[in-house]
Parts: sequence; structure tokens; C-alpha cells
Amino acid sequence: MIDEAVQPVLDGFVTSVREVAEVRAVWLHGSLALGDYQLGRSDLDVIVAVRNPPPSAVEEMHRRLIRQYPLAEKLHCSYMTDLADLSVRHPTFAHQEYFDRPVTPVTRRELAIGNCTLYGPPPAELLPAVSDDELFDFVRRDLREFWLPATRKRGNWYADIWVDLSLLTIARAHVTLATGDLITKRAAFDVLPRLGAPADVVEDIRRRRYHPEEVRTGPWWRHTRAALTRRFVRTAIPAVLS
Repeated sequence: MIDEAVQPVLDGFVTSVREVAEVRAVWLHGSLALGDYQLGRSDLDVIVAVRNPPPSAVEEMHRRLIRQYPLAEKLHCSYMTDLADLSVRHPTFAHQEYFDRPVTPVTRRELAIGNCTLYGPPPAELLPAVSDDELFDFVRRDLREFWLPATRKRGNWYADIWVDLSLLTIARAHVTLATGDLITKRAAFDVLPRLGAPADVVEDIRRRRYHPEEVRTGPWWRHTRAALTRRFVRTAIPAVLS
């Protein structure tokens, strides 16, 4: 069930993108497709399969949509022409920028699980299936080559997004590598205590995601939280990878 505040944005996007690009299909992934969407906090994650590379007009289309629907600022979309090659970087509009990035095996698996189509055929009819080996290799590489090296620097860990994404990513990666399943961010909160995550930090993330009116603030807590998170990430990743 899509939030009623989001539906006009998605409808407006589908109409607008079909006017400027040769669209084969429009699919949802992430929290919207998996049932953990939080209005105003979660991104609107979209994939558009196109017959030809999208024209430059798609960037202005996104900016026009944001002017019409402020919530569209969180609409992040990759435009896929080559659906089979995992290494291809696809034109993407996200965080109000237009750039290229790959559509990861995690995203591809989310598309298959969520099976949420806004236009055209479902993902299974166009996208090759992602093997467990491809999924596991990506998850391990993300932990080993991105998150673990990030602990060498202190500054990032004072930001909410680094705290939130690091712990939730580690919990979700642990489940994926152990079972092959993808879990939501909400489900990840139940996994974190078993991994030894600091309880105060887990509760801080939970409050900011689901109960923002109860959020803790202040420089002392941010400093403490940064140290606890960084220490946990440095020890938890080798354990998950092993």
C-alpha cells in the first residue's frame, strides 16, 4: 500500500517521464516496495527501464516535478538501458544531482522481491535474475571496501546519516550473508542487539526514524554516539564477513 501523500508524486512522475523518454517500465524498490516507507524521511526509490539513453530533458523534468511536489526532492531514479550488465553505470537523478551509478545486485533483488510496477511489464519480465553469489559478492565488497575504510576518519560519524546507514547496513548484510534474504530497515533493529550494537545508539536511530519528537540532541551525545558507532562498525564488519 503506497502512502496517499506519495501517490500523486509517483503518478506525476510516470506521466512526466513518459513525455521525455522512451520508457519501457517504471519500478519501485527500497522502502516503498518492501513496506517500510516513512513519510518525509524515506527516499522514493525508482528504476526506469528505457529503450534509449534518456535525453538531457529528464534533469529538468525532475526539477520541475520538485517545484510542483516538494516531496519529489526525495525521488531518486536510475535510467537503465542495458539491463543485464551489472557493471554498467546508469544515468541517475538523486539528491538533486544528475550523475551515473550502477544499479546494484541488492537493488535488483529488491525489485524482484517487491515486484512493484508503476508502468509496463514487471521486473521479472525484463531483468535477469541476480544469483546469490552476485548478491553475496556485492554485500561483502560494500562492507570491506566502503564501510570499513570509512572508520579511519572521525568526522563522518558525527552525522546522523552515517550513524543510521552504517548500523542498519551491517545488520541487513549479516542476514543476507547468513540466509540469502533481504530484510527491511525496520527488521534490522531486531538484529542489531545480537551483533553487539550499542543499545543507546540503536535506540537513537529508532527514535529518529519512527519517533522524531523524542530525538536526543546536544554536542555531548553526538560525540559519544560517534565514538560508539565508529568502534562498533570497526569490530562488527570483520565478524560479519567471517
